[in-house]
Amino acid sequence: MIFRRRSSAQLSFEAGGRSRPLEVRRMAQARRMRLSVDPRDGGVRLILPPRASMKAALAWVESKRGWIEAALDALPKPQPIRPGMVITVAGEALRVEITAKGRITRRDGDVLLVPGPEEMIGPRVLRWLRAQALALLEAETRRFAELAGVTVARVAVGDPRARWGSCSASGDIRYSWRLILAPPAVLEATVAHEVAHRLHMDHSPRFHAAVERLLGRSPDAERDWLRTQGRDLYWLGRAP
Repeated sequence: MIFRRRSSAQLSFEAGGRSRPLEVRRMAQARRMRLSVDPRDGGVRLILPPRASMKAALAWVESKRGWIEAALDALPKPQPIRPGMVITVAGEALRVEITAKGRITRRDGDVLLVPGPEEMIGPRVLRWLRAQALALLEAETRRFAELAGVTVARVAVGDPRARWGSCSASGDIRYSWRLILAPPAVLEATVAHEVAHRLHMDHSPRFHAAVERLLGRSPDAERDWLRTQGRDLYWLGRAP
């Protein structure tokens, strides 16, 4: 079998020494079974019609073992954070090094100094990256809001799986902190997109015109980058 029940409600896919969550969803509009591997986390997802047999569905997924393993093999490689590795932050390359001085992760030129012990480097670097992302995204959001002549309430960061940014009707804007790992132009275009929602809470032609007006260019290149390379950003800090 390639399935193991993690709990009473959750299955996992077991293959090639790997274990991945198996998410099963029944959708009213589904006419047939559909299988996918999420490029952002390697999760295996199975969409079922409302009345499909679970036993038959799991047997079908098992028959797709070769396809799933190939899809998992094609995913970006996990990038655990280790001393000596280089991380691109807001377009600048920083080398991670352990320091015995102080208790705060800090930047010194092109080096990111992280207090030990070594097993704490990953969590400490990720916390530092989130803080840097929040500061930069807050500043960029306020800048674009001023250009647009709109107000923005709270700016926050998280680690969502589905969106790079979101804007609520109340004016709160939330971003993926991983945007700080992307080229600066990509971060900038994402901020312009979310701030433009303060003008138009839709994706109408007026909205897209507002994005281009704020950004001063078409965001097509940045959208293409996120579509083709954005998945790589999710693998920083993941263990093999």
